[in-house]
Amino acid sequence: MNKEAQIAGGIATAALLAVFANFISGIIPGNIISGGVFAMLIGMLFYPLVSERLKFQPGLRFVSKKILKFSIILMGATLSMTQVMRTGSYSLIVMVFTLITAFGLGNIVGRFFGMNWKLSNLISAGTGICGGSAIAAISPVIDADDNDVAYAISATFIFDVVMVVLFPVLGRALNMSDMNFGLWAGTAVNDTSSVVAAGYAYSDAAGQFATIVKLTRTLSIVPIVVIFSWVSQHKTKAAAAKLAGTENAKHGSVDIGKINISKIFPWFILLFLGMVALRTVLDFVAAGSSGIWLTSTNIAGAAEKLASISKFAMVMALGAIGLNTDFAKLARSGFKPMLHGFIISAAVVIVSFLVQAMLGQV
Repeated sequence: MNKEAQIAGGIATAALLAVFANFISGIIPGNIISGGVFAMLIGMLFYPLVSERLKFQPGLRFVSKKILKFSIILMGATLSMTQVMRTGSYSLIVMVFTLITAFGLGNIVGRFFGMNWKLSNLISAGTGICGGSAIAAISPVIDADDNDVAYAISATFIFDVVMVVLFPVLGRALNMSDMNFGLWAGTAVNDTSSVVAAGYAYSDAAGQFATIVKLTRTLSIVPIVVIFSWVSQHKTKAAAAKLAGTENAKHGSVDIGKINISKIFPWFILLFLGMVALRTVLDFVAAGSSGIWLTSTNIAGAAEKLASISKFAMVMALGAIGLNTDFAKLARSGFKPMLHGFIISAAVVIVSFLVQAMLGQV
């Protein structure tokens, strides 16, 4: 089977799974579990069948990466620039505390468990920033071992699967507003896909808030990568000096040439903001226009159709992630990394909620 056929097969499989997952979600009273959650869990259940009999992994990876970003871009059509700026700026306060918790407590727990600093910080980055994307971006600049990368991704992903199911239940038990839940999920759940799944499982508004917060949080990947490049070089020079029998190592500057900003920067966020800006401009023009086609009603109708496409694409992406996830392999990744990831993730969840509470928002 050629690559084009594999990609087409993966897209078709993810689409069928999305239809089935949405159907299951629709027959449950109150839609308490979203189609995205069902798609991910059903996909993980059918992973052995798909991996052994169907060769659609390239197509499923395409859906889980490209289609997910496409769905987020389309979602921008439903938002105004004012909403994005307000939600994004407010989330910065909570985000600062969650990042300090992830990396500060992560290093303490890592030392207690006797883990190497690279694995410990990869788990912290996945927990504090954006799951596998942050781990993949940081691992080259610290020369992380492939096993450490696999352990880190496993440790963060397993917790995410649990949170996708539990977060909406906890949010309703705590009687959280859509915005507060979106802020909580956006700053506490690790991977973008899991944030989307948890947010929309609560409500459409919560899903929008959660996604905006998550995109704001994802931007922190750039300065974090630069910091870790400096840390890695500092440790390398210190180790070399110690090996050579010297007591002091000179601190060098960050080797920017080692960091490819174009690869780590989440460019799809700019497209998302572009869509938001377009919607804002069209609303402004329509408000002062008496035209037949460019009216507020027509703009809202088009945005609603794009939102429907966006939500279905998100469910497809979550299903593809499930179909590409070998849960048994993740479970064999080791106890300490899993426990480390659980402790840090739980701490971030608690800190995010407490900061909101201290700000009087919960």
